[in-house]
Amino acid sequence: MKKAKKQRPGWDEYFIGIAKAVSTRATCLRRQYGAVITKDNIIVSTGYNGAPSGMKDCLEVSQCTRKELQIPHGERYELCHSVHAEANAIIRASVDELKGATIYIAGVDDGRNECSAEPCMMCKRMILNSRIAKVVYSDGNKGFVVVNPKKWLKKRV
Repeated sequence: MKKAKKQRPGWDEYFIGIAKAVSTRATCLRRQYGAVITKDNIIVSTGYNGAPSGMKDCLEVSQCTRKELQIPHGERYELCHSVHAEANAIIRASVDELKGATIYIAGVDDGRNECSAEPCMMCKRMILNSRIAKVVYSDGNKGFVVVNPKKWLKKRV
């Protein structure tokens, strides 16, 4: 009897899984996101959404201003106390590590349901400026989307 060959996940699936694990460190009450930056399939940086270093986070104070004001997802980020996962991952990597790299982003909502992790406009600008070459984010339906960030330049971001 021949043993079935074990299937390994592809790199994108593998690193999206790690981004999901990173999201468990997030301190946001509303949504938890994780980001992983890789170059040549080696992790160079990770980040999750949460308050800046030294500031009390939403978990500590049990308060989310945007949630209390019932602000829809994707709006009024200036009221949020968190730094986004993508931004935290980008600031932890060097310029050389970022150029030509891939960023993986995954997230869940406060009910622990997978949600779309498409970067916001500000994070898209940071990704473009950091010269990351590929973006892979969870689509909210157990799959993922692969994007060349240069496509964002066709629209004003």
